[in-house]
Amino acid sequence: MELLTIGAFAKASRLSPKALRLYDELGLLTPARVDPDTGYRRYAPEQLEQARLVAWLRRLGMPLARIRRVYALEPGEAAGEIRAYWARVEADTAARRDLAAFLVDHLNGKDPTMSRTTAPLALRYAALSDTGRVRASNQDTAYAGSRLLAVADGYGAGGAPASAAAVDALRSLESETVPAGDLLNALEDALGRAEQAVHGVASPGDDGADADADAGTTLTAMLWTGSQLALVHIGDSRVHLLRDGELFQITHDHTVVQSLIDEGRLTPEEAASHPQRSLLLRALGRGADSTPDLRLHDARAGDRYLLCSDGLSTVVPAEDVLRVLTGTPEPEAAVRELVGLANASGGPDNVSCVVADVVAQA
Repeated sequence: MELLTIGAFAKASRLSPKALRLYDELGLLTPARVDPDTGYRRYAPEQLEQARLVAWLRRLGMPLARIRRVYALEPGEAAGEIRAYWARVEADTAARRDLAAFLVDHLNGKDPTMSRTTAPLALRYAALSDTGRVRASNQDTAYAGSRLLAVADGYGAGGAPASAAAVDALRSLESETVPAGDLLNALEDALGRAEQAVHGVASPGDDGADADADAGTTLTAMLWTGSQLALVHIGDSRVHLLRDGELFQITHDHTVVQSLIDEGRLTPEEAASHPQRSLLLRALGRGADSTPDLRLHDARAGDRYLLCSDGLSTVVPAEDVLRVLTGTPEPEAAVRELVGLANASGGPDNVSCVVADVVAQA
């Protein structure tokens, strides 16, 4: 069959000649023939379906590197890759939507740190951390205060001081007055201090040996503003929201297995027993990717938040967590019962919980 000129192929595929030349250079869509003298590209008609797939994926906003991966897969696997990509786009869009709503309120002169209800709101909270039944020491840190809630799960030789240092670096937020428009900036600045504190824990010793160079920690924290909770999240500790009897996980694990789930290469059931289920993609520590998830959440009276390390989430089924959170009114009793459930299931890891209720002030 006669080959198509680049102009005819561009028109049929709805890709510009400039895009076709770029995709050729990247090895993404190679012409059927290139004239050795003029360099003029010609394409086979059967390449149109491939070109259209590239065009559609570009309209989705998919990066070229990921398109190349989709392009090389069988149809069923390619469909799973596209589903995983779009799920990540929707999660990122939700985070940006929260930020946009915050900025619109701020620029319209509506202070997001003030309560949007007729009655002012406050937090009632409790925190508990336990070594568990197997580990020799506790590398977790849990903290709950009138404005700050935090859980950090340390790892490596200096994991315990790393998690403590990260949470301590955020505690200044309890007493700082943060302007409404600077809320997320203040949280991100505090995260920078936390990262430096963790690096200090992991600094080389006097003899030049990097004894604690592998020290690091996850960090998941929420800052209370009066009607909203600003979230910072790095790692695999989690935040759950109990609202109207339903339990929602509002953080996304930064782990190898979660990335495999997102890409459709692993099921949640397979992830539970995967040998690399604790391998982090993001953390605070030397050489680690410390890119945080930052979000804002509107609070309602009656909401209950749970922050926990993976010592709880990996061993206690979600239905048991829901039962405790719905059936145990006092935060102190709830954290004790949750830690007790983790230990009753073998307590293979340190376990930390923070439970915070949003309540109307009298």
